[in-house]
Amino acid sequence: MIGSVQCTSCHGRFGVESLEQPTCVRLGGMLRDAQYTVALALLAAGGTAHRAAREAACAAVRDAGFEDCGEAQVLAALAALSGLGGELYDAHGMAGGLAVELHAVLEPLAPHLAQPGRERLLLQGAAIALADGRYRPQERDALDAVGRCLDLPQARVGQLLEAATRAPY
Repeated sequence: MIGSVQCTSCHGRFGVESLEQPTCVRLGGMLRDAQYTVALALLAAGGTAHRAAREAACAAVRDAGFEDCGEAQVLAALAALSGLGGELYDAHGMAGGLAVELHAVLEPLAPHLAQPGRERLLLQGAAIALADGRYRPQERDALDAVGRCLDLPQARVGQLLEAATRAPY
């Protein structure tokens, strides 16, 4: 095959266009980072005052593959990304560092996930938002931003978030 590369794992040969796709290791890392970032964004949106939300966010982070990451590490990462000493959100929506991180992490991943995978990421965020009660306006805004970054149709985002309010968590 002219212009081919060989995989070091399976030893198969593929066209050079395959280099444009992430490896399975890279894709796994992108997904792990996406779950982590969504958890931080939703925790920031709802605030850190409610234990149930903190626990849900920490559980999502651990489920993403950060098994040793506890509440102190999650809150420290949140403070570092927020770039703000007090409020994590301003009048215009998500704090700067979190908004940038959400776009930087989710948008490159979206083309590599089927719609059910993108929806699952959104619903993981919804579970964090709902852990301490109904959606707050800032949580809904953050979930809408997650949906946009994942290239989900706005109508589908609304359907999923509504269905999540009826799901047992």
